[in-house]
Amino acid sequence: MSGTAAATGSASCRFAHYFVVCGLDAETGLEPDDGADHFALMLIQQYFSFIFTFCPSGESFDQSPIRRSFKSKVLVHYPENTDRNPFRKDAVNMLCMPRGLYFRTQADRLDHQFHSFSIASDDGTRSYGFVHTFYEEVTSPQIITAMQTLYQMHQVERQSSSSASSPSSSSSSASSPSTSSMDSLVSSLEESDAESLARVSGCLTCAGSFDPARDTLYVSKALCLLTPLPFLQASRQFLSQLHQAVTSHTAPPLPLESYIHNILYEVPLPPPGRSLRFHGVQGPIMCQRPGPSELPLGEYPLGEAFSLLGADNMVQLLTCTLLETQVLLYSQDYQRLMTVAEGITTLLFPFQWQHIYVPIVSAPLHHLLDAPVPFVMGIQRREGAQRSSLHLPHEANLCFVDIDNHCVEAPEDLPVFPDQTELIQELSEVLLRFGVPPQGGVITKPTTSTTSPRMSSLVLEDLMEDRRNGNLGGEELAVLERLQALAQRCGGGKMSDGAKTLGHELEEEEEELKAAKLNIQLREVLAGRFAAMFGRYDEFVIHSALDLDSWLSNREGTFSFDKGSFLSVQPTAHLRFLSRFLETSMFSSFVDGKVISRWADREPLQQLFDNRLEKERLYDTDKDSYNCRYRKCTTLFESAQATERRLMKADHTAIHPHLLDMRIGQGRHQPGYFPKLQADVLAQGQNTNKWSSRVTASRRTDPKRSAMTDHSGGDNEHRQKHTFAKKNLHQSKLLDPSPQAVTQTQREFVDGLLSECRLKTKRMLMERMGKESVEFGQGEANITGLQENTLIHGLCDLLERTWGHGLQLKQGKSALWSHLLHYQAAQGKTDTPTECPGSNASEQRTFDDGTQLLKGSLIQDMRFIQNMSECLSEVGQARAWIHLALEKKMLSHHLKELLTNQELLRQLYKSHAFLLCEEEREQFLFHLLSLNTVDYLCFTRVFTSISIPYRVVIIPMKKLSIAMATVDPWVCVSGELGDSGVRQIPKNTQEIFFQVLLISLRCVLSTLQLGQENSGLLAKCLIDCVMVYNEITGHTYKFPCGRWLGKGVGDGSLERVLIGQLVSPGGEEDAGRWTGTPPELSSPSQSVRIVLGSLGSRNRMMAVEVQEDVREAANNLVKHFHKLEQERGNLTVLLCGEGGLVLSLEKFLLHGFKSNRLFQRNVFVWDFIEKAVVSMETADQMGDLHGSTLTKGPPCDSLCHYVNAINASPRNIGKEGKFQLFVCLGIRDRLLSQWLPPLAECPLTGRTYEEGALLRNRPAVHSLCRILHTLNEFTITLETALVKGVDL
Repeated sequence: MSGTAAATGSASCRFAHYFVVCGLDAETGLEPDDGADHFALMLIQQYFSFIFTFCPSGESFDQSPIRRSFKSKVLVHYPENTDRNPFRKDAVNMLCMPRGLYFRTQADRLDHQFHSFSIASDDGTRSYGFVHTFYEEVTSPQIITAMQTLYQMHQVERQSSSSASSPSSSSSSASSPSTSSMDSLVSSLEESDAESLARVSGCLTCAGSFDPARDTLYVSKALCLLTPLPFLQASRQFLSQLHQAVTSHTAPPLPLESYIHNILYEVPLPPPGRSLRFHGVQGPIMCQRPGPSELPLGEYPLGEAFSLLGADNMVQLLTCTLLETQVLLYSQDYQRLMTVAEGITTLLFPFQWQHIYVPIVSAPLHHLLDAPVPFVMGIQRREGAQRSSLHLPHEANLCFVDIDNHCVEAPEDLPVFPDQTELIQELSEVLLRFGVPPQGGVITKPTTSTTSPRMSSLVLEDLMEDRRNGNLGGEELAVLERLQALAQRCGGGKMSDGAKTLGHELEEEEEELKAAKLNIQLREVLAGRFAAMFGRYDEFVIHSALDLDSWLSNREGTFSFDKGSFLSVQPTAHLRFLSRFLETSMFSSFVDGKVISRWADREPLQQLFDNRLEKERLYDTDKDSYNCRYRKCTTLFESAQATERRLMKADHTAIHPHLLDMRIGQGRHQPGYFPKLQADVLAQGQNTNKWSSRVTASRRTDPKRSAMTDHSGGDNEHRQKHTFAKKNLHQSKLLDPSPQAVTQTQREFVDGLLSECRLKTKRMLMERMGKESVEFGQGEANITGLQENTLIHGLCDLLERTWGHGLQLKQGKSALWSHLLHYQAAQGKTDTPTECPGSNASEQRTFDDGTQLLKGSLIQDMRFIQNMSECLSEVGQARAWIHLALEKKMLSHHLKELLTNQELLRQLYKSHAFLLCEEEREQFLFHLLSLNTVDYLCFTRVFTSISIPYRVVIIPMKKLSIAMATVDPWVCVSGELGDSGVRQIPKNTQEIFFQVLLISLRCVLSTLQLGQENSGLLAKCLIDCVMVYNEITGHTYKFPCGRWLGKGVGDGSLERVLIGQLVSPGGEEDAGRWTGTPPELSSPSQSVRIVLGSLGSRNRMMAVEVQEDVREAANNLVKHFHKLEQERGNLTVLLCGEGGLVLSLEKFLLHGFKSNRLFQRNVFVWDFIEKAVVSMETADQMGDLHGSTLTKGPPCDSLCHYVNAINASPRNIGKEGKFQLFVCLGIRDRLLSQWLPPLAECPLTGRTYEEGALLRNRPAVHSLCRILHTLNEFTITLETALVKGVDL
């Protein structure tokens, strides 16, 4: 095997993959980096409202070439390539020098800088780059001449611009047009803005003179190390020592090629759970790697991130990341962007970020900010730029993190992280132990590379190595410290180089150890919280497939996690966060990994998390772990000890750098200049590291062990073969700025949005129809309100991201609402007075009975949202409009109408925008149209404090409709929280229009009281039903009656309580056909009452059927109270509706009823109850209980008391209404089960009921009492409409 092959084969276990040098290519010359300049100027001009002029060729001379950026290039990289990690030249070049090349003179600061970056591959793994940037003197005469020429052209441009300007501005020959324009704006800006303006003006035009006769020209150069794991500290030290060797006047012991070759080919990855020491130019460097039972490697200092943002903001940022919002980081310092991005993603354990991850967005990649998908990205803040200067396509679901100003702007309606207050308190305690203020706002030291003075004493170097290895005892260390103090006193406060070195090394080691321990403890706190929240998640994982192939083929139609059951055992305060988190890709991927683990090895992170959960269960004696109070993490110090041990003493030492096979004269030291490296010795490994070779061979023979212990993200071939790609994006293409790659990326964005729409609408339909719970037998076929709100929130987010894709000019935070406003203005409706939603409707829907329902248009719905009393932001108005359109089944129709204005679309959007892709747009609308097949009440349930207009229409039987002229009806519409009050219907009309606050009714109408004031014998009518129309949402409620209203007919009722059912408004495509989910229970119709009361049909009622109906009604009540409070339905419907408890008990008491009446007229249960009570009271007064087994006691007393109170009520509710009130009061006060035995044992029962009647069957009565007794454990609150007028 050749050297190159050997090096390539062992690349997966090497410390570093590549060494890269980026900078100025003297052969190709200067090439302006117009992308960087244009991007920076674009951000600034958005704020200052002036335009920079560019020459037709793209060249700009209004800025000094010393202040301009130029394109950098990869000068060299070693090795040339590796099999598993191909070198991505353009991406590495952009990330090494995101702002391009910069020139400086000796008059400028020439500080060197350090930053890092991350590159993601298509399989989700990341590699890390660590960059040391410094300034090197330019020696090329061609470059110096070119810079001189550019500066002269810049001067000519300034002079010509000044002479062409107005006389008032031409007095200053040094001022450019930009300066003059900005001066004129200063007076109109605030003082703070004027200061920012002056700074920008100075940096753009004033500084940056260059004269080759007096100035020395310097150019930036970057040294980069690419590693498979985030070895931040070790890589920074290596590059810093490498640069220090370049700037030192003393040549290093070996050519630089020896150290670079050593770290590329001879320094292996530390084994899991071990530390490794290798040697840089100036001294030894330590790195360590966590073991299989520890958290994955994370060296980015969390303490710095917390000190910048504070514990509160970090928890808020973590919440946004977990819910997969768009996270945009903003800072002047590239390394701060990486520190916060890496810090927040390491806190996600055991979950992993699944979307775009580009912590440093260089100028050529600014198009990624247009991505309509969740992302974590960072952009550099230019000096003087303001937050408002950023041109961001969409901010509805954006979390903006201004790191330098220590603030986080979270999206609206962000749920609170579970136990957030206690979590912040625990994190603050950890931070305070390490001296980090938890409130944040601390300015950390700049990320310039730390320079360690070169060790001039071999004795001190040996002592330092002995200390690291633990060979330096306490006495020797104390002597060494005393000698150091003595040298300091003798030297008048000046320490020798050796003493400085020792002190500096000790301080650095102490700081590194402190940061590592703080990292571990902060991460352990979050890992403990996730373990508490998802400690028993595996109990809710659904394993429905027989093999992996069948599971993968049916992945989209398979539910792998029982979300409803999981949420039902969680604390109520956690539900808003958890319900949204369960819908994220990171949780879905986590659960999928658990399912796949049945057939393949588990992911390392998941295995680690599961092992921790199993260990906790062994020591956890609290079975009710979901409701226990907040518990702090107990493994903080134990976890930090392992890291401390590894950093204090090296477990392995890599081979030392050695002299390579180089020709004489190669590797010559030239102070201040990074040498031209010898490619012949760096392009291949010389295979001198036997220890590394053994490690490589052992890993090749045991791939499973490597996959189980390696936290870098690699997995075995079996998992890779069966891993399904849920992401359409190719991560490797994101960092490619070529036009072809950008076009492909935008195409993938479009496909991804369409796929997401298809999946979201399918999920909403399946949940709404209850397929998940029905298929697996886990509940009723009803979606809970919490889950519905979560899914609709996801739909709103999808629509905002879709409308924000390819936006030309952002106006406001909501891209969708901005488009709607433009459409409204284009329609010329903005100056039209707002009409009452219930009048002059241009579009009406006609029912069979002749009534009409308003079908609101897009503009009308917008006006209603704009006139709502709630103070909504732009994002809130867009969400309210979506909720309203979805509830009206008009969402697809409205959006289709919005997109018909092609001229407006082309004006607002770029050519690659999703909304300009005609085929995908039509499919998108088709998927949204499918939501019309189900009913939503999302608007009325969310926006409860608005006034809604209702129209009530009383519909009599057609044959007797003339009778309505003899009555004087009134109505009172009720919900769970209140009612509309009595509304008198005008005479000789059948309808009334009124407005009422939704909060008074609690969204959904449940009951309607219908009565009349005229009690004369002729004032009677037979009511078919009452229709109530919501004029805004289009919902129709039908309250069936089918009974008489008037004296001397039926049961003589002048007032009835009707139970309503929601009638679907149908789709916009077919206004005449009702579609939707099955309606709710309604009032028992007259036909049902006739069947119950008819003597001729009483024999048809089978005893078994009657008892089954009672059990079913009671069971529905039990299930109602076992649901979460916010997920329960309407209790009144379960009590009084069709199939409710009242009707089932009426069937029970009518079974076997005897009557001597002629013509088979209706009989009523209340007649029997009244006579039974009279019989009990009469028998009690006479003291005659002979012939009866009835024992007088409290049940009889309470029965008589309640019946008499109901009869004494001033309400004229009739016999059926009285029996309904009797049952409701009895079940509310837990007395109903006690009243049945006295009724069954009453002497009147034997004379009134046949021998086979259920009431005379002791086992049947005893069984019914047991069923009703089970309802006594629940607190039943009755609506006011049911008990009004009865004081018990």
